Amino acid sequence: MSQVAIIPKSTQFFSASRDRMVMMWDLHGTSQPTQQLSGHAMVVTGLAVSPDSSQLCTGSRDNTLLLWDVGTGQCVERASVSRNLVTHLCWVPSEPYILQSSEDKTLRLWDSRGLQVAHMFPTKQHIQTHCEVSMDGYKCISCSNGFGGEGCEATLWDLRQTRNRICEYKGHFQTVASCVFLPRKSTLMPVVATSSHDSKVKIWNQDTGACLFTLSLDGSGPLTSMAVGDTSFLLCASFHRGIHLLKMSHGQALELQDVAAF
Repeated sequence: MSQVAIIPKSTQFFSASRDRMVMMWDLHGTSQPTQQLSGHAMVVTGLAVSPDSSQLCTGSRDNTLLLWDVGTGQCVERASVSRNLVTHLCWVPSEPYILQSSEDKTLRLWDSRGLQVAHMFPTKQHIQTHCEVSMDGYKCISCSNGFGGEGCEATLWDLRQTRNRICEYKGHFQTVASCVFLPRKSTLMPVVATSSHDSKVKIWNQDTGACLFTLSLDGSGPLTSMAVGDTSFLLCASFHRGIHLLKMSHGQALELQDVAAF
């Protein structure tokens, strides 16, 4: 399975895999999918559910984005861009826009009303592996592949003034596979987190790019993805040791502690 996306405030979720299919499941249903969506010619690498849960956007290595009606399971829009090998999708909160990262080193903002490219951010020097939008919908972050410290960074962008990057986060030595905005308590500075194939999770000052904390998960191999729980916990997936449960402490300094793996 390559991607999973939850339908907010429901027991349903979507999954995508290398068989080019997208399935809808119900946690309270049977072991069989409630819908099967077929339309991509290659592995599906991006899933994003609209804020009102009425639409699903899927992206693939076939250079194509598809927009689906969640209620009927029908494809309602299709768009294709040459060399646009999708690596990740996320929907902008409370907006009709979808953010998409690509192997062509580009970050795109799509308008779901007709599925047209609304904006292309300046092309980076390396493949963009992941993208994420802040909870308020004002900023986004993307991260890149690389090796030996070349590339291996995350970049912060402003979705309202999209011409230039705001900040870069450099310090990993291998591909940065995931980046997230961390929820913060009102008294703390805004922070982001990155996970990398160098087995490290880093926390950064969102505004200055300063690295605030580094957690080394030695023996876990490449770290592939992250998910935010609340202001206290973070999940991090790894190649060799499953999923790590990381506890965030907000003392004099922000810290991460590896408390469990499953």
